[in-house]
Amino acid sequence: QVQLVESGGGVVQAGGSLRLSCATSGRTLSTYAMGWFRQAPGKEREFVSAISWSGISIDYADSVKGRFTISRDNAKNTVYLQMNSLKPEDTAVYYCAAEPNLRSIKLATNVDYWGQGTQVTVSS
Repeated sequence: QVQLVESGGGVVQAGGSLRLSCATSGRTLSTYAMGWFRQAPGKEREFVSAISWSGISIDYADSVKGRFTISRDNAKNTVYLQMNSLKPEDTAVYYCAAEPNLRSIKLATNVDYWGQGTQVTVSS
């Protein structure tokens, strides 16, 4: 059974930073693309960022480009999301996701595995 466990969420002022982590267990996901989604109250879950299994290919939503950085450490079975210059509109529950293909992971309905989510709140 695959488990994705997010951590690192919290409350931060606008302009601040947070680093999210997603630890995987149960089976190796080192050959999977990993990604981050977020869901604000009353809104659909949206793609934030994804990284290929090798770490070579990376994709970001336009809304976070230049502010967020995704990375992974396959030896530690962990993927990270460094979030800088946070804005109130970044407030959401952030979910870790795993799917074999980088291109298909951008669509939430394609995701094979989800974490339970971690709350990020950015105050103005």
